[in-house]
Amino acid sequence: MKPIIAACGNDCSVCPRFMPKTAAELKATAELWYKIGFRDRVVSNDEIKCWGCTLANWCRHEIIACTANRKIQNCGECGNYPCEKIKQAFVNTARFVPDYWEYCTEAEFAVMEKAFLEKQINLDRLAEECKLSLRHEEND
Repeated sequence: MKPIIAACGNDCSVCPRFMPKTAAELKATAELWYKIGFRDRVVSNDEIKCWGCTLANWCRHEIIACTANRKIQNCGECGNYPCEKIKQAFVNTARFVPDYWEYCTEAEFAVMEKAFLEKQINLDRLAEECKLSLRHEEND
């Protein structure tokens, strides 16, 4: 499966919330999100499921609104990458690693790592691809 990269660099294609998921998978994710501290309670399946970045989604760093305003899909496509917003997102993501280790199984950690902890790697790769594409356009 080709990665589906969110505005902030998360890999939606492996995210435990990204739809379609079974009811049991969503329930397990809601329980894990509560244990890790992402939620203050175990939320319903409707609350935990995600269909991707939209302006209706809450975004702690306002990255969805920023990418929408710039008419780009993700921060890797931005000429200002990496800005302070995305740098702060990287910092906030990293601060949850100890909680992942405490509450996740090895398999769950592997999913969390691929889905969320590699956001900078994903965006760096996309930013480089954008730069290469621009160079090719300039040379044509």
